[in-house]
Amino acid sequence: MILIIKHIDIEGPGTLGDFLKAQGEHFITVELGAGEKLPYDPQGYKAVVVLGGPMNVDEEDKYPFLKPENEFIQKVLKTQVPYLGICLGSQLLAKAAGARVVKSPVKEIGWYRIQLTPEGEKDPLFKGFRIQDPIYHWHGDMFQVPAGGRLLATADGCPHQALAVGTNAYGLQFHVEVTEASIRQWSEEYCHTDLLGRRTVAKCMLEDYWKYKKAFDAQAQMLYQNFLNIANA
Repeated sequence: MILIIKHIDIEGPGTLGDFLKAQGEHFITVELGAGEKLPYDPQGYKAVVVLGGPMNVDEEDKYPFLKPENEFIQKVLKTQVPYLGICLGSQLLAKAAGARVVKSPVKEIGWYRIQLTPEGEKDPLFKGFRIQDPIYHWHGDMFQVPAGGRLLATADGCPHQALAVGTNAYGLQFHVEVTEASIRQWSEEYCHTDLLGRRTVAKCMLEDYWKYKKAFDAQAQMLYQNFLNIANA
């Protein structure tokens, strides 16, 4: 059983959920923003996946679930349950491992390319990854790399794009799970704050989605399979 942690209803597992179903993998979803509670012990789960959300990792007064979530992720690291964090999930991983989360030098909203570091090129999570294909982003914050962690991917605007903690905990600053519906929902919900009402940007993002969809979905499927292989090892 795989545990998927959500923070807000419109940021779900997307194509990752579709992939797991196609692979016959059982998973449960806990939606913290809806008041659902985390299990006490992560042991017994094949893996833990933590999704994105609009909150900052330090907004524990505004989002009370963040404090127990941080403690839960620390248990995940201690017990070495395989972990995959996407966007906010990557920042929560870094915080649980003792690193700060700061403002990104560039607020990335839309399609950007990343580059693998030498560590990333040899890491099994990125086996077969094509750096020439753009990846979807929507974030204003950026994790720092904790002591003992490894930076796996970088980019010109946001230098910290993917990290590893230990042998099987990973964080991706970018979104591999999005669908057309995701981009539409996020644009409707977040445009007034992140895009300052620039609906034309949202329209361009959707047009680019269909332009990049085939390669983007293939990249996502590859990462999902690579992570599942790590979880099954």
